[in-house]
Amino acid sequence: MKANRKINYKWIFRTFIMTFTLAVIFSIVSEALLRHVNVFSAFLMLLCIIFIGICFDAIGISVTAADEKPFHAMASAKVKSAKYSIMLIKNASMVSNFCNDVIGDIAGIISGTTIGIIIGAIDQYQIPEAYTAYLSIGISGIVAALTVGGKAIGKEIAISRAKDVVNLAGKVIYFAKSVFSLETYRGIIQGRGN
Repeated sequence: MKANRKINYKWIFRTFIMTFTLAVIFSIVSEALLRHVNVFSAFLMLLCIIFIGICFDAIGISVTAADEKPFHAMASAKVKSAKYSIMLIKNASMVSNFCNDVIGDIAGIISGTTIGIIIGAIDQYQIPEAYTAYLSIGISGIVAALTVGGKAIGKEIAISRAKDVVNLAGKVIYFAKSVFSLETYRGIIQGRGN
């Protein structure tokens, strides 16, 4: 019989705060951007939001399916991004929760808000109310189909090519840390000062 696993209340609390904060930030940013764009641009932004949700969903699944061993071999071969891939796999439960639930749910909420803004923008063209209702239902159906269909494709890729997905995620994290690291900018500033 398995020993009772301790509930990580600290992680649950952090997830709650992180989700609330990210949801508020993304909602404010998307709302501010979408209020000043045309219908075509709003559709493009909606597709980007759906794509982000699909990508994070794939990462969340791949970290639970990937094997750690190849990344240890890569780390031994001095591949700098490998340690970030290992970190993702070692924290698979938290990474999966963040990618699938936090980012996935926020993307879903913002998609819904975006649909409302798009319908509001279409109303400016004085389309009869009956058609607006059908349009709203049609757009919601298309967004749901793209989201669910995209996640189904993402899941297939995440499971069959878990190593590649985690490797790419590790490279992105390594690149982001290299670009946004204080040490990098400190080195540049000191370099200029010499």
